[in-house]
Amino acid sequence: MQTDPKPWRVGLVGYGEVGRILVEDLRAQGMAVSAYDLKLDDAASAAPLQAHATQHGVQLLASSAEVAACSDFIVSAVTASQTVPVAQACAQSVQPGAFFLDFNSASPSAKQRAANLIDGAGGRYVEGAVMTSIPLYRIKVPLLLGGAFAAELSPRLNAMGFASKVASDKLGVASATKMCRSVMIKGLEAMVIESFTTARHYGVEDAVVASLYETFPGIDWEKQAAYFFQRVIEHGRRRSEEVREVAETVRDAGLTPWSASGTAERQAWVADGADLGWFGEKGTPEFARSADWRVEADRMLAHRNSPS
Repeated sequence: MQTDPKPWRVGLVGYGEVGRILVEDLRAQGMAVSAYDLKLDDAASAAPLQAHATQHGVQLLASSAEVAACSDFIVSAVTASQTVPVAQACAQSVQPGAFFLDFNSASPSAKQRAANLIDGAGGRYVEGAVMTSIPLYRIKVPLLLGGAFAAELSPRLNAMGFASKVASDKLGVASATKMCRSVMIKGLEAMVIESFTTARHYGVEDAVVASLYETFPGIDWEKQAAYFFQRVIEHGRRRSEEVREVAETVRDAGLTPWSASGTAERQAWVADGADLGWFGEKGTPEFARSADWRVEADRMLAHRNSPS
């Protein structure tokens, strides 16, 4: 495939927010894309994905294995808990020499297990670590690559519009960088939600925010808090799974993941609330869209005793 001038057939496993952004940017270049998502197995959740695929000319398939069977380049963009299962499914039919880019926020040990499956089946596994929010940068999000095939894949990715950089030819370095960063970033999200919502309960939120502005004048705390609340409400389930992988990464380093474990629980609690309708109906334009974090904090306080 290195000498074949023809565009790759791209296969995407995971058609959530990240997958749809990649699809739109790849299709804008005229690249052929096929995709599969677990939500396609349910008629209700499949409808918006089918509409998006029709709009952008994406071929939807019935399984991860079907995607792998017809792709030169596979991107796995699923929740952290599905990292290894997706690699296992794709290993059943991956084409010899096909690249498999693991876009998922998983621990170095999970990436190693996934790599063993893909490489053992004749594919070429490359770990990817997305280093900031994808919606802000889209396909050009800073992306660290790792593994024996990273240097070979990186220039081809960048020619497709990605902004990749090789972190190491050793698996785990890129994902460890991502996981350690997430201790801070996802932890900050959880801390802001916990601090600001508690302050709202006691009626001291303005004083707390004013104090933070004084201590960290370079951060717009009102704007940042609104962003944190919205992102966790909308994507708390995926975030909580990622932070559980972060906790596993910390454990593998021989440390007890007190911070990461607490962050995962807070993110999951918000996700449970979103599933229960605390913040409006999912999928509507109004869902978690308030520019004032206080609106969402009040909704959390109204349901503070459930779920447990």
